[in-house]
Amino acid sequence: MKALPLLCAVLAAVLPAHAYAPGGAAYTKRVDTSLLAEPSPLAQAVSHVVYAQELTVDEVKGVWLRVHDGRAGGWIFSGNLAEQKPSENKGLDGLPIDAAETSATAAARPLAPAANDYAQRRGLGQARADLDWLINFDAKVTPADLRSYMQANKKGEFQ
Repeated sequence: MKALPLLCAVLAAVLPAHAYAPGGAAYTKRVDTSLLAEPSPLAQAVSHVVYAQELTVDEVKGVWLRVHDGRAGGWIFSGNLAEQKPSENKGLDGLPIDAAETSATAAARPLAPAANDYAQRRGLGQARADLDWLINFDAKVTPADLRSYMQANKKGEFQ
């Protein structure tokens, strides 16, 4: 299901920037984060850093930060960073356990007929149809579509 990355990208685009300062620390919150040659989402990547990597802030330019990790440096969109180190005990999706530690039964439980019956009794009968719509719509949205939308609407790193 591609809905989670799409939702994360949209949320990152609309959430306010954090207050970072030169000399301060910031931590990556993505599995693989590119450090760019200049403060532009279309700039060439000069290096990559991993999840929860501590970076030192060298310069702040709007929503862009020039950072380094001791070996390499570059520009990064502030929405890809956290002020506090992300928990390494959690899965990279922010859940308290890794997806590999769950079972197919646990993952499918919300889609079980009993859950649908409960939703009907609580007046949430459209929940399943809404989820189906989201899954179908998400399957049609490509990363290029998302990037074009964000660029046209000045969202996320295109601010």
